[in-house]
Amino acid sequence: MDHSIEVGPVTTANPSMTKEHDEANNALVCSGNSSRCAQIRLVASDPEVYEPCDDSFALVDALLAERANLVEFKPNLCMEIGCGSGYVITSLAIMLASQGRTGVHYMATDLNEVAAQVTCKTLEAHGVHAEIVCTDIASGLDRRLVGMVDVMVVNPPYVPTPEEEVGCHGIAASWAGGEHGRRVIDRILLVVQHLLSIRGWFYLVTLTANNPLEICLMMREKGYESRIIVQRSTEEESLHVLKFWRSKDSPPQRESNTANASSDSSYFTLPRWAFWRGR
Repeated sequence: MDHSIEVGPVTTANPSMTKEHDEANNALVCSGNSSRCAQIRLVASDPEVYEPCDDSFALVDALLAERANLVEFKPNLCMEIGCGSGYVITSLAIMLASQGRTGVHYMATDLNEVAAQVTCKTLEAHGVHAEIVCTDIASGLDRRLVGMVDVMVVNPPYVPTPEEEVGCHGIAASWAGGEHGRRVIDRILLVVQHLLSIRGWFYLVTLTANNPLEICLMMREKGYESRIIVQRSTEEESLHVLKFWRSKDSPPQRESNTANASSDSSYFTLPRWAFWRGR
């Protein structure tokens, strides 16, 4: 099966927010000009793909708040699980490039094949590049990426919904989180332990209903420290962007088996694995 992507015209995501958010961020990497993060007007869209919204902006704002630390950290591999429109992974690539950080490899995954295509268009519109894999969380990647991801960012499906809505096809998969909105989050936490490097950082968007304190306590038992980078309340929800990193006092822990050990994934950009050999 041919999974190559033909890049077409880029459509506008969330046009009502374009001017305000663009003026705030003025984000574009083009012709040598550096800036802060992705421009909403250049983010591709599709009816079946989640558009940048309050949670997306909170995650990017958290990364911007961490920008100096991220540059000093010098990550080699950055990964987003559930890339959707590509707004977050594109913003991360732009902000690191704007600070002179080169040689970073970016990867993004999404269960929705249309989202993978939209992310490719968003990346291209901003002049940055990432490996895009259409897969469930990190299925098919766990063995190849074990202990290699330095920065992982996730805006997961966190909305409490009936269990049968979790993992459904189309745009609903981007928000359906099952009971307490934790069904997908808890699966992701297992993958993070497996893929994150010893020095790695993990950024996660959560809703109050997800019980972020419980998540932090669960991760503490696994040897991770945590803190809130951004806390934001909207008319509909209270969001927290959490940062996790391995405690210096805890030895690295790796799972011998994960919930995502299959190879059911599709690749959208080349080369695929060349950079891992040099790690």
